Amino acid sequence: MKSIRAKLELKAFSLPELLVVLVIIGILVLIALPNLMPLISKAKSTEAQQQLVFLHTLEKTHFYMHSRYSASLEELGFEQQKLVTDGGSANYRIEVTEASEKGFKAKATAVVDFDGDGTYNVWEIDQDKNLKEVTKD
Repeated sequence: MKSIRAKLELKAFSLPELLVVLVIIGILVLIALPNLMPLISKAKSTEAQQQLVFLHTLEKTHFYMHSRYSASLEELGFEQQKLVTDGGSANYRIEVTEASEKGFKAKATAVVDFDGDGTYNVWEIDQDKNLKEVTKD
């Protein structure tokens, strides 16, 4: 009888042991998070860069067809993704700030302050595909 009972007993961790491990993991995350914020911000800025390069391609195509750049995202066929502030997944608002026969400028402005310092990330691109970070977050 004892050998059957010994075989049925399972070794496991107690609740206090699990709680101690969770507290330690939580403390380690809190220590590491401030160091990871620049990496998180950099990763999210990739979204702005990709969207602006795509917009540049649409503007060039429009220029080749109509001999002018367009200030209208609808005319270009660019659809702004739903922003995170509106329940979507996009972190940047895309807009064309200047457009003429000679060139254009477009801007991607973050709608979320990634690192909580009050500064919002802004990227710009022009007709020559000069992509630059105007305001760093």
